[in-house]
Amino acid sequence: MRTYGCQMNVHDSERLSGLLEDAGYVRAAEDSTADVVVFNTCAVRENADNRLYGNLGHLRPVKDAHPGMQIAVGGCLAQKDRGEIVRRAPWVDVVFGTHNIGSLPTLLERARVQREAQVEIEESLQTFPSTLPTRRESAYAAWVAISVGCNNTCTFCIVPALRGKEKDRRPGDILAEVRALVAEGAVEVTLLGQNVNAYGSEFGDRQAFSKLLRACGEVEGLERVRFTSPHPRDFTDDVIEAMAETPNVMPQLHMPLQSGSSRLLKSMRRSYRQERFLGIVENVRRAMPDAAITTDIIVGFPGETEEDFQETLHVVREARFAAAFTFQYSKRPGTPAATMEGQLPKAVVQERYERLVALQEEISWAENRALIGREVEVLVAEGEGRKDGARARMSGRAPDNRLVHFATTAPGGGPAEGEGPRPGDMVTVGVTGAAPHHLVADSGIRAVRRTRAGDAWAARNGSAPQQPGVLLGMPRIGAPAPEPAPAGGCNAG
Repeated sequence: MRTYGCQMNVHDSERLSGLLEDAGYVRAAEDSTADVVVFNTCAVRENADNRLYGNLGHLRPVKDAHPGMQIAVGGCLAQKDRGEIVRRAPWVDVVFGTHNIGSLPTLLERARVQREAQVEIEESLQTFPSTLPTRRESAYAAWVAISVGCNNTCTFCIVPALRGKEKDRRPGDILAEVRALVAEGAVEVTLLGQNVNAYGSEFGDRQAFSKLLRACGEVEGLERVRFTSPHPRDFTDDVIEAMAETPNVMPQLHMPLQSGSSRLLKSMRRSYRQERFLGIVENVRRAMPDAAITTDIIVGFPGETEEDFQETLHVVREARFAAAFTFQYSKRPGTPAATMEGQLPKAVVQERYERLVALQEEISWAENRALIGREVEVLVAEGEGRKDGARARMSGRAPDNRLVHFATTAPGGGPAEGEGPRPGDMVTVGVTGAAPHHLVADSGIRAVRRTRAGDAWAARNGSAPQQPGVLLGMPRIGAPAPEPAPAGGCNAG
């Protein structure tokens, strides 16, 4: 399973894996050639097409050497390109869209029997993804989709055309899923939506999202609640109050800015202006002084002047984001922005982008250095620190979602007492160092709190291996690793 794009795609991929495993497939081993390869694609950025077709080209000789191998392409790019994918890559067996991910096992079987490609794209949602089987990648943290689709008309974004109008789940269904996840061992859930805080618009309750946050606070055993990505237009005071007053809602907010220029925000059809955005930041900080705020920013939107760009830099300085996902504007066919006048030269966009990144790195580093000496509780993660093994460290996330790399020794450098922490456990550490994108805690673990989530991780990793069957996965073909996922679905530019 190769996933590109936002957290909604990650969530969908867990459902696709669950569907296939429910149908009898098993995950391919790292060093094996898979019988089924599934690409869950993104269409947000301009190079999405090139990445997909490049990877499909890499796979052609692999498939030629392994008769019976199947390749499926789904997600936003599949919804957009449809039959074009099979025309350009006739060795693809299945193309399915964002609205019918539940059809994948049937389409694979049909392609196998009929010996021809199956292209099935629906125009509206057939089954809400969260009702499908799932294979969660994490034993301790889970995604919970509360809505799909988007009612906004941002001129740069193609996702609403591919995901459709917003569809909201009923609160009872969401909470039932959250409770079930907690019963399985999860201690953290992230509520997902293309425009997550517009939740409730379909059934006419403007405070439905804040009510949902408070209801999550009453779920016994749920220690951390996050959400992504909200829209500033819908970010109301009741949401801020619910965040501040609900202990298990984390002091973290990802809120896309896109541009600091009110003139450009109007051109983008973003229904807020600079003053409104900074006002939300001020209100959040007043209610939660330690909240970490992150954002998305697009550089080089059509018509952007140096004055517009300076307005963006001004907001970055004022807001002091913990981090920013920065993007160079990508022209997407089918969006109003693609045909706007004032498309900027690549060199201009690149130079502005580098200035923005340098400023944000400086701010992120300063904000992280301010935390040195502070004690934080970290939810131990799996696979977050690429150099952990070499440096005798583990990694995890602080309540504000900052990444923390910590030494596994006791304070003073000696061996820690008792059993070491497992992914899903909580550790208390003291921050000793900082970099722009992470914190370091090298003074040792001050306390370990073993959790049901750690137990769930241990049970998952200690279970007997499954018997070989039809393999599902991505073979080692030398394709590049996916870029970091945009943090905010269609808001990610």
